Amino acid sequence: MRVMTDAARKAGRKLARDFNEVEHLQVSKKGPADFVSAADHRAEEIVFEALSHARPGYGFLMEERGEVEGTDKTHRWIVDPLDGTLNFLHAQPHFAVSIALEREGELIAGVVYNPATDELFHAEKGRGAWANDRRLRVSARKRLEECVIATGTPFFGKSGHARFLKELHQVMPNVAGIRRYGAASLDLAWLAAGRFDGFWERDLKAWDIAAGMVIVREAGGFAGAIAETGDVLETGDIVAGNEHTIGLLRERLGAAA
Repeated sequence: MRVMTDAARKAGRKLARDFNEVEHLQVSKKGPADFVSAADHRAEEIVFEALSHARPGYGFLMEERGEVEGTDKTHRWIVDPLDGTLNFLHAQPHFAVSIALEREGELIAGVVYNPATDELFHAEKGRGAWANDRRLRVSARKRLEECVIATGTPFFGKSGHARFLKELHQVMPNVAGIRRYGAASLDLAWLAAGRFDGFWERDLKAWDIAAGMVIVREAGGFAGAIAETGDVLETGDIVAGNEHTIGLLRERLGAAA
């Protein structure tokens, strides 16, 4: 855990400095897109170097590099160096460094760090979930009409808009509110903290959700495939909540099929 949190904070310090620059670049005609792309790559390089140095044999699955095989076939880091790139691009302080550790195919540790707020969510299997030094616990709400649910919408160039609208139509009238903040790792971390009562999204990548899933589970919640079968890291279709809301969400999403 120390290795993961140190890597996340190191990358986060650089992202925080770049984020301050992005705020100034917003007024330029060209816009900061190229700058943000470079910031993303720099953050990934920092995480890659830090983790490689600490655990030389471990493999990687990373947003930019893709799959990097290690000599130790039992361990793999799953890394998103900048989740919430569009937020970062528009100078919105809701983005994160996400790092998970997989051992023999099982997620055992996760870190989600927002440099803009200096909030570090972390969890290790069997040891609970934390935000900095505060123990996390998912909400205890049992009725959807009392719940705030987070989701993600298909962005420009992605398919699935029609299906999402059907699912939204099934969920939205039955809940207290829907939120779309644009960083799945933080959505899951906030669910673990009780700020959200449920979450669903489709077509995500493993690096978007791996760390957040560990944090949710260690906070007493549940995170898995929308269809209840299949590997959620492979399909990218995820639903999460407490013991009550995850089932209620699956019912609503199933009604949209």
